[in-house]
Amino acid sequence: MNRHILLFLFSFLYTTLLANPDGPLGTIRGNVRDGQTKEALIGCTVRIDGTQLGVTTDVDGNFTIPNVPAGAQKIVISYVSYQTKEIPNVRVESGNTTVVETELLVEGKALSEVVVRANKSTNTEIAVITEIKQMKPIAVGISAQQIQKSQDRDAAAAIRRVPGVSIVENRFVLIRGLGTRYNNVLINDVIAPSTEVESRSFSFDIVPSNILDRMIVYKSGSAELPGDFAGGVIKIYTKRRPEQNFTDVGLTVGYRANTTFQNAQTHTRDGLNLLGLWDAKQQIPNSFPTRASEFNALSTVRRASYARLLPNNWALKNINVAPDVRLAVNTGRRFELGNIRISNLTSINYALTNQFANVNLKLYENTTANDVQQEYNDATYSQGTRLGVLHNWTFRFSPNFTLEWKTLFNQLGSTETVVRNGSYVIDGVDVRSYSERFENRSILNSQISGEHSLSELTKVNWIASYGYSGRWEPDWKRAQYTRPVGAVDSDGQPEPFRLNVPVQPNPLNVGRFYSTLNEQVGSLIGNVEHTFGNPSDREPNRIRAGFYGESRNRDFSARFYGYERVGLINNISGQSIDRVFAPENVMGRESSFSLQDGTVANDSYNGKTTYAAGYVSGDVNFGARANLTLGFRGEFYNQTLRLTQAITPLVDNSIFSPLPSVNFTYKLTDRHNLRLAYSSTVNRPELRELAPFRYYDFARQIEVQGNTGLKTAKIQNFDAKYEFYPTPNELISITGFYKSFTDPIESFLIPIPGAFTFTFTNALSARNYGVELEFRKGFANAGSTFLQNLQIVGNASFINSRVTTGDVIEATGPSGAIERFGNSTDRNRALANQSPYLINLGLYYANPTSGWQYNLLYNVAGPRIFLVGNVEDPTTYEMPRHVMDFNVSKTIKQQFEVRLGIQDIFNAPFRFSQDYNGDRKIGPDVTSRNANADQDYLKFRRGQYVTLTGVYTFGRRTIVP
Repeated sequence: MNRHILLFLFSFLYTTLLANPDGPLGTIRGNVRDGQTKEALIGCTVRIDGTQLGVTTDVDGNFTIPNVPAGAQKIVISYVSYQTKEIPNVRVESGNTTVVETELLVEGKALSEVVVRANKSTNTEIAVITEIKQMKPIAVGISAQQIQKSQDRDAAAAIRRVPGVSIVENRFVLIRGLGTRYNNVLINDVIAPSTEVESRSFSFDIVPSNILDRMIVYKSGSAELPGDFAGGVIKIYTKRRPEQNFTDVGLTVGYRANTTFQNAQTHTRDGLNLLGLWDAKQQIPNSFPTRASEFNALSTVRRASYARLLPNNWALKNINVAPDVRLAVNTGRRFELGNIRISNLTSINYALTNQFANVNLKLYENTTANDVQQEYNDATYSQGTRLGVLHNWTFRFSPNFTLEWKTLFNQLGSTETVVRNGSYVIDGVDVRSYSERFENRSILNSQISGEHSLSELTKVNWIASYGYSGRWEPDWKRAQYTRPVGAVDSDGQPEPFRLNVPVQPNPLNVGRFYSTLNEQVGSLIGNVEHTFGNPSDREPNRIRAGFYGESRNRDFSARFYGYERVGLINNISGQSIDRVFAPENVMGRESSFSLQDGTVANDSYNGKTTYAAGYVSGDVNFGARANLTLGFRGEFYNQTLRLTQAITPLVDNSIFSPLPSVNFTYKLTDRHNLRLAYSSTVNRPELRELAPFRYYDFARQIEVQGNTGLKTAKIQNFDAKYEFYPTPNELISITGFYKSFTDPIESFLIPIPGAFTFTFTNALSARNYGVELEFRKGFANAGSTFLQNLQIVGNASFINSRVTTGDVIEATGPSGAIERFGNSTDRNRALANQSPYLINLGLYYANPTSGWQYNLLYNVAGPRIFLVGNVEDPTTYEMPRHVMDFNVSKTIKQQFEVRLGIQDIFNAPFRFSQDYNGDRKIGPDVTSRNANADQDYLKFRRGQYVTLTGVYTFGRRTIVP
């Protein structure tokens, strides 16, 4: 099937792209400079007289106008305070490029007043390349223009096109192979909250692509950036203000192989689940005792009466999965109120998506290779919803003062049902388990910011921000049935599965789990920049200073209830999942069920952090080509954590971190840059990594718990980069980097036979180094119109890392106390989640005359450690997946656009394998009991995904500045 799809795509691409129905076309490119100073003029308007063709010059005064009709053309060049220049009879030949280099003269008469009203474009490829070129730290980025070409649905899909970036679980970002904890994410220059309970991670899939302006990934540190990172700092910028009045409506229908129109099992939830919301009925009734000791002291009959207050909604239903649906409505308005220019941008997004997968899961004895202990097949179906709103207002009171109010809100819901069938192979027991889970997440960030020009030389900006992050898991139900393998009854029929009810409640067998997370963040940020000398100099000297203050408060609480048996329950334990917990079976009397509260003190905690940072940085220019930026940032960080019912805190840490940085740029020529960078950064433990709460992951059968003894890691970062900009929208670069870690925070698998329980610990040291290559190539000067419309984008990263642990590791043990473990893990291995290589390739074709666009995209990440092993269990690796996407779109009369996307064409499996022989690589033999064989832990496919999108624009009109 993959072969046929690829053959169709390449045939379609070949026959379509070679056609040229637009008649003979050529290209005009050139350069515009000041007639007296010979300096490049930025922002000149260059247009072809009598046509709609026109562009503006870039930072080097260059311009390119493609698809110009062949023949003699008149070029008109205009710029404020300069004389308009007309160049007649410029000869344009089909398939060729005509070069025009000219100069403009200053107006001879004095101008009484010049008012310029224009907005700097930031979301185009040229704008992002220009921004990165002018930055002092080393950075890469992606523009809204490129995201639109790729038809990526969210920020997670879009950012994987950036050099050195890979994606985990389709939503978490790794930079230079370093785990999510080593990245810092900012939304509109404000630090984003962690969206996950179990780790320091930002879920990039919550940000839809149509609200993005650009994303910049900083690879080297600077004084202006937060100092808590090692991989990179990712700045997500949402759209600010519209250039036009418009209303867009877009509808997407998605088809996923192996899911859409297939049968699946799911469970029912009350409330507005289609909006990502949950109903009050899913909460624990208010009448329940709040303490486990108080609840468990009641009689079995009384506890059973409480259990009957919980809804008996365990029943599963069969459905035929409908296609995915996404709806987007975007509006932009600009108007004036007196002398105040006001603009509004509003975007509303809704998505209803479905995913089914057959997941194969194996656990091993590890006495010999592939000696299976447990083997399961999970029929996993999830339905996800997202409701997102972006609402931005801009008030421009004068050219010297702009005020903005930006609000971003996302409401996400996920209903997941897992039906597990398999066996405890070693014990000869068949197993059938159920997991019925609903998760709700809310992310809000609202901020007011101001930009002030105190003078031509001094600028000030500030941000006041409020953020909220909430996550709820109301009534996560889990149940396990078992029976002896091959057992039959007196009639020779297979014995029924019977509910497995332990003496003490545990998260594996049967119970109901509830959790609530609320996190609130207040931030205040200020920056000032002063320019020395003439601000129109190509490289003026500047000094920058600022502060960042943040207060964060997190409350987390979890409750777990497990069913208990009262006497013998053989008469009811064989009933199906929809009947076994019926009210008549939960009576607390002989031969029935009651309920126990399995909640412990560690299941609820409160954490607070106070973060205060100040910085100063300045430029030192050595002539016109060399620039040195020196910076110093000081960060004070206080972190407290206490169990909800405790007075004395478990953690109360305060630390001041001095963080110097140096960035040096040498311009070999106007198109060639050499950059060197050094920075000192840190990596602090997150509240969840400190909290002793134990969380059970049903899908992977692992538990995660915190470690109150974690220390802050320190990192020294060194970078070197060579950049070549052949044209304004082309780039070739090579970057080398080296990072040295002291006390890096790593996951640690506690050596407990037959159990997967992870915690966090500080290793002794680590290093990470590699090289990154990036290119962006167009063919504007080619003789073929087809090649002029073609662009190739690619990047590759090759990385090596090693982490060194001590002879003894201090970490949280099974009891929850800090213990010392000796000779328990590999002392020299790669960092967790670090891929040895990353490759991204993109082929883009856009014909502006016909409105057709095509792109073919490829991505792969090398094998990386998914779960760090120990002496009992081998290290688990996530294996590479080759991913290819194809997209085509057509614009009709500037108002209607149709897009077709085929994603994950190869449908390669997600495969997680254990390195049984310890050679730090996964061999091809994963099925035998050979001593050198490795073994598969988890394997599944998501299915190819096809989307069809229609976007219609109402009443778009250009706003004249």
